[in-house]
Amino acid sequence: MSSGAPHGHPNVNPKTPPDLTLTGTLDREATQRLCEEVRATLQATDADVLVCDVADLGPPVLAAIDALARLQLTARRAGGRIRLRNPAPDLRELLHLVGLPIEIEMGRRTEEREPPRRVQEAVEARDPPLA
Repeated sequence: MSSGAPHGHPNVNPKTPPDLTLTGTLDREATQRLCEEVRATLQATDADVLVCDVADLGPPVLAAIDALARLQLTARRAGGRIRLRNPAPDLRELLHLVGLPIEIEMGRRTEEREPPRRVQEAVEARDPPLA
């Protein structure tokens, strides 16, 4: 007699990743404390992702980028990675500019969604060329 199939999708991890909230300005002391917290959380939960809520993080300056890079490195050394939740557009742009490969959660609240983009219609053969 065989048992039924297990519940849920076999490739989906049912565990919710642990959260860490980053607030204010991140100086060296705060960064060292957060690195220890990242390491301890990943090891204690056996998670491979730690979600960092950065909605209340100070202005996106290079010190914040340095702190996020150190947190990512610490997470990698502990066998995981970090993912950012609620980054400000300026922070996303600065991360892109410096080339720091940190995941960003794409889920948005309904009121933050962008309006749908206009659909470009097909060009007709009789349309004049664009200047």
